[in-house]
Amino acid sequence: MSGVGRRLATDRLRRGVRAARAWGRAARPGPPGPLPDFLVIGGQRCGTTSLYHYLAAHPLVRGATGKELQFFSLHHARGLRWYRGHFPDLAPGERSFEASPYYLFHPSVPARIAADLPEARFVALLRDPVQRAYSHYLHTRSYGTEPLSFADALDAEEERLALALRDGPDTRTAHRALRNHSYVARGRYAEQLERWYAHIPRERIHVAYTEDLHTDPAGTYAGILRHLDLPPFTPETFTHHTRRVDPGPSQLTPALTTRLTHHFAPHNTHLSTLLPTPPPWPTPWPTP
Repeated sequence: MSGVGRRLATDRLRRGVRAARAWGRAARPGPPGPLPDFLVIGGQRCGTTSLYHYLAAHPLVRGATGKELQFFSLHHARGLRWYRGHFPDLAPGERSFEASPYYLFHPSVPARIAADLPEARFVALLRDPVQRAYSHYLHTRSYGTEPLSFADALDAEEERLALALRDGPDTRTAHRALRNHSYVARGRYAEQLERWYAHIPRERIHVAYTEDLHTDPAGTYAGILRHLDLPPFTPETFTHHTRRVDPGPSQLTPALTTRLTHHFAPHNTHLSTLLPTPPPWPTPWPTP
């Protein structure tokens, strides 16, 4: 193995150990606390880690024992007592929350949350789906779970997901594919929001754009706090938090960018009809 290969393998092993330790801490619940007041529901690779830190910095907000509890997606069978065991007791006026980006995408989650958290509020971050798809690919590849090139992974996605979902969306095989190989599917945001709106009143779901969080973090954060009925607050810094990926030479070629932009165009147009503010990324109609 080359020196570069050894470094990549070592990095992947270290990331896996850190992830396992973090999940191990989150998986051991304590005494049951109150259910969360709000959730950050997604999307993946859209800035939810940064938003999690900004919200956790608020003096009236208490986070769960881990950022991604994945209760409503991966661990719903463990029951609400297990889930409540990851939230602290609260002082008067305090709120608790968690952030699991898989929630926006997984088809079983909205109905479960509607039943278990009937009063909660939700925040979703959406990013240019072309850039999100490639970031997702790099993220999956960095964990050693994507052997294909980006172009080949795009070509294989539909069949991969179809095969994985043959026995429903809650099998281990389905979760693995939905989390790792849904590069294009996760960028069709209108489909996901409509699934949520079928179970949750849309006024309880605040949608913001990743690009706005980067260019105007204070204003975007203030809008999120208003939605959550939290008093104004400004963190000391709006540091950009993300999990490291090793991009190497970019595989997002101009041809693939055009292909993806045209694929997402009607979905972005549909999204514009659902939200008060249209997305800030390009929405050209596909060519015949």
